[in-house]
Amino acid sequence: MNDVMSSQNKALHWVNGIWIDSAELGVSINPATGRKIGDYAIGDENTVRDAVSAAHNAFIHSQWRHNRELRVQALHDLAERFECAIPELAKLLSLENGKILPEAEFELSLVAPGLRYCASLIYHDGGRAAQWAQGRFSLMIREAVGVVGISVPWNSPAALLSRSLAPALAAGCTTVVKMPGQTAQVNAFIARIISSSPYLPAGVVNMVTGEKTVLSHLVESLWVPVISFTGSTQTGRAIAASGAAKLKRFGFELGGKTPAIVFDDADLDAALVKIEKSLTTFSGQFCMTGSRLLVQRGIADRVRERLSARLDAVKVGPGTDSASEMGPLIDKASVARVNAMVETAIAQGAQVLVRGGPVTEGPLAAGAFYRPTLLEVTDPSLIIVQQEVFGPVLTLQVFDSEAQAVELANDSEFGLAASVWSGDVDLPLRVAAQLEVGTVWINDWATMRDEFEEGGYKQSGQGRLRGLAQMEDFLEYKHIVLQPGVMPGK
Repeated sequence: MNDVMSSQNKALHWVNGIWIDSAELGVSINPATGRKIGDYAIGDENTVRDAVSAAHNAFIHSQWRHNRELRVQALHDLAERFECAIPELAKLLSLENGKILPEAEFELSLVAPGLRYCASLIYHDGGRAAQWAQGRFSLMIREAVGVVGISVPWNSPAALLSRSLAPALAAGCTTVVKMPGQTAQVNAFIARIISSSPYLPAGVVNMVTGEKTVLSHLVESLWVPVISFTGSTQTGRAIAASGAAKLKRFGFELGGKTPAIVFDDADLDAALVKIEKSLTTFSGQFCMTGSRLLVQRGIADRVRERLSARLDAVKVGPGTDSASEMGPLIDKASVARVNAMVETAIAQGAQVLVRGGPVTEGPLAAGAFYRPTLLEVTDPSLIIVQQEVFGPVLTLQVFDSEAQAVELANDSEFGLAASVWSGDVDLPLRVAAQLEVGTVWINDWATMRDEFEEGGYKQSGQGRLRGLAQMEDFLEYKHIVLQPGVMPGK
């Protein structure tokens, strides 16, 4: 794949089993070079209306919601198709999204296991039955809720699509997926994978690339009772307010401000490797990016020195270059936004340990590159500490006691994840119990398991994906009371 192939590539929508164009077109850009790699159709209100109609018809008229065996076959088939596509899709993801190739392959490696795990949940449908009096029975059954609107962000389009799509399909729902314009070529590739499965009736999965118009219609449509949204807390709040008038059900995975808490007895050799990667993976454009480093005073000097050296040495470059250790941000606008936040923090008193910043000279200057930045702060109220940066910017705070570490970690409106680093047996579990977050890693970072729930506390979301709880957003419970075989007069 290279930039020369651009003008011949036009990414279309996948609606009701056919490819759909739009009057308005967008341009797909390689963020490492700023060059065009293709065109794409931008979904409008007509496109998404047709997609919702197709999903509604498929839910009502196809066998999808009633045929468990078909859904199991479909999810296993999709898992195999995604696995086979990883080499080619990873190159395209790296080209259009900017991830270095190993990170693109890591993202794609999450898709198939999630599909297979959800396939296993289909036969464990949670129904119940009881005889509560002579000849009197109750049945509790779970039914698919209907059409699900799924909104996918650009930072991990394949993994975050499958994370919502897999449980929705397993539940028997049909779907309309709003995909982001920044990854339109990847979107079309994924749609081709999905469209190739012989087990999916037309209209069960519909994929539309677009932005606010598409999402707004999904939130407003009476035929879409559930929205599964991954994105910013600000947008989540806005669509929740809009959907409240229709009692819309929302599953939210929103922003994060993940702290890494490093105690004096931590294994620094292991911790600093992970902390570096927690900042540079996906160029810091990750809801679980390790963006706050809390270090106990006894090791603070060593951490400053060693981590600064590591971040200074990170080799930024195109995601497709095997020598690159961190790719570009998604676009130049993100570079400007991140840099403005850093400049504001410095003006407010943050101490520069590693300035990093935009690459403005040499062959990388045409791309959206931002070198890792490390700032030490003493005021936890600074914007750079409290708000999600969505870039490779790390703040360092020094603490003295366990209680202070917990207080600083919880001093955030976000509560998605945290990591705790210590060689003690009891301390990490004690701290984990006090952290107001949905996931805690002890001496680790970003380990996710399909069989265990993932989601946030506070302003980081509501509901859970992965694990057993991921089905709840997509199901209704129905109680049926019956009295077969009761004799008259009895």
